Amino acid sequence: MTDTTGAQPAAEKEASESERLLFGGKLTYDQGFAVHADAWAVLGMWEMARSLPRQVRLAIRLAREVDRRAFATVAFSEIVQGITQAVSLIMVNALLVRLLAPGDIPGRLNAALPAIIAVAVLSSVGAACRSASLAATRVLEPKVQRAATERYLGLVARVELEAIEDDGFHKLMDTAQWGADAARRMVGYCTAVVTSLISLIAAAGVLTVLHPILLPLLVLMALPSAWGSISMARHRYVSFHRFAQHARAAKLLSQLLIDQKAAAEVRVHGVAPLLLTHFRLMAETSEEEQTRLARTGVKVSLLADSARGLATVTTYGVLGALLWAGRMDLAIAGTAVLAIRSSSASITSLVLRVTELQAEALYIADLERLCDEAARRAVPDGGRNLPEVVDEIRFENVTYTYPGKDTPSLENVDLVIPRGKTVALVGTNGAGKSTLVSLLSGVRQPTGGRVLWGGVSTTEADREQIFDRVAMVAQDFYRWPFTFRLNIGIGRSSAAPWDDAEIWDAAAYSGADKVVARLAQGLDALLARGYQRGQEISGGQWQKLGLARARLRRGEVLIVDEPTSALDAAAEQRVFDQIHRLADEGQTVVLITHRLASARHADLIYVLDEGRVAEHGTFEELMDPTVGTGAFRDAYLLQARQFLPASQLPAQAGATDGMPDEPAGAAGEGQVVS
Repeated sequence: MTDTTGAQPAAEKEASESERLLFGGKLTYDQGFAVHADAWAVLGMWEMARSLPRQVRLAIRLAREVDRRAFATVAFSEIVQGITQAVSLIMVNALLVRLLAPGDIPGRLNAALPAIIAVAVLSSVGAACRSASLAATRVLEPKVQRAATERYLGLVARVELEAIEDDGFHKLMDTAQWGADAARRMVGYCTAVVTSLISLIAAAGVLTVLHPILLPLLVLMALPSAWGSISMARHRYVSFHRFAQHARAAKLLSQLLIDQKAAAEVRVHGVAPLLLTHFRLMAETSEEEQTRLARTGVKVSLLADSARGLATVTTYGVLGALLWAGRMDLAIAGTAVLAIRSSSASITSLVLRVTELQAEALYIADLERLCDEAARRAVPDGGRNLPEVVDEIRFENVTYTYPGKDTPSLENVDLVIPRGKTVALVGTNGAGKSTLVSLLSGVRQPTGGRVLWGGVSTTEADREQIFDRVAMVAQDFYRWPFTFRLNIGIGRSSAAPWDDAEIWDAAAYSGADKVVARLAQGLDALLARGYQRGQEISGGQWQKLGLARARLRRGEVLIVDEPTSALDAAAEQRVFDQIHRLADEGQTVVLITHRLASARHADLIYVLDEGRVAEHGTFEELMDPTVGTGAFRDAYLLQARQFLPASQLPAQAGATDGMPDEPAGAAGEGQVVS
């Protein structure tokens, strides 16, 4: 975009101090959304005008889908309004002819009476149509916004995990959120455009009948306003895209100052002045851009208004010349003046509304582009059916590299997870444990090798079937800001509304029933501060709730990631006893833990190191100094040393080079290690 002010756009400057310190670099996009390889279109005048009908059709289609009756009311009312305006101008011309005709005044008034009555009736009909159209439009607007929002949210909720983690896709979501609001506004703008267009057509038709030269002059009056309005819409749109992430970052800073989770640290560490300082700096960068836009707007408006004023003077000059030359009667000239005034008002309204419509259409195009991208990156529907009974899940030479990374998080991994067994995954932070279970559960696909569920690769399988067979309890599982009942029941959301007996059984299994018993509202207790009746529970209580959620889901494969990190020693032992019983009942358990004593009763232990399987076997095999690399044994003894005297520990086979960076005391209070 060329900056007509001559000032350097803020987006082209170096990253500000705040952008560098807080976000590691510039957040503005110099090329707007065209930075993406699949850019929708270049923002030229012709391209904008050519795309407008498609976006209008989208708004009309949404309006028809959500409420056909209201849509029909708007369409009928606008058409009738246009007809009444055209007929009114004809009646006004007839009225002027009668009033300016020779004869006495009473006679001329009597002759004009039918035209007067017709104008009055037509005005009443037009007013009634305007009211009906306005009422129906107000009904349509929120419904269209809801339909547009529901559409893109439904598509985004089904995209692959890599898309959610992609900053380019996030930028699409930032801009597309405006598309739903734009769809709502487009309903009103479309109505206004139709009204203005019909009025203009009616006035233009009358002017053409009065004298052919008046119509080209009317078009000449419209062009400057159209150019000015569309130019500014283009400037504002490009600026919006440049600063979409910048605006989100500034909003993040303001939210952090009032965020409940950050509140304690904001106060204890005195973070507020730092955040406020950088909020101001980020806001000042945005203000510079707004100032640049304002200066550009002044120049564009001056040029457009000057050209329009010259066209208006020319139009009235031609009209006067026709009267002077006797080429036009006085009554016709009077009607022409009224038609020109009506046309001028219609042109102003039409240009304004078309410009607004075009601006909103650009945002709807963003919404469409997000929907197309979300559909392209969605988890595929269908696929091969999994066997009724999956005897094992097998990783064959599996490699996974996160998008944008050069080093794989998993490399050439081979392992087997037998049905009905407890398999422990241990290793240092960053060893690849969480990546492995995300591949196991189907939320990611390997970049090399295969993950097989009973012989069916996850890349070919119906992944909905995989998801249905998996239950997860992560250390940082999501704490839904809803009731206790929903936080358990959401583990099997397809079964809503839930049977409270099942909810209570799941709560009793994890010990969460005792938490519910202490809440005044029981299962209806709202677990979110900041809302009426809202309250918070402790981390350990949340962990019991998470276990209850997984229990209710009853997945064939239960993935537990540090399930006891917030529990006391007695509750921790109880949870592990329950987990092992699940395996005895035939459920497959995949346990991720840093507390190596928790893996003692696992049927199989895999030790991961830098994305590879360093060693695997039973607990007894891995503790044998003559077997394997000693990585597990050395790390286990390192943790055990925190609780037992050295005289009770076996000698270490060698240096602790397997998992030496595990935290001291990671075995957990109350754990028995030997």
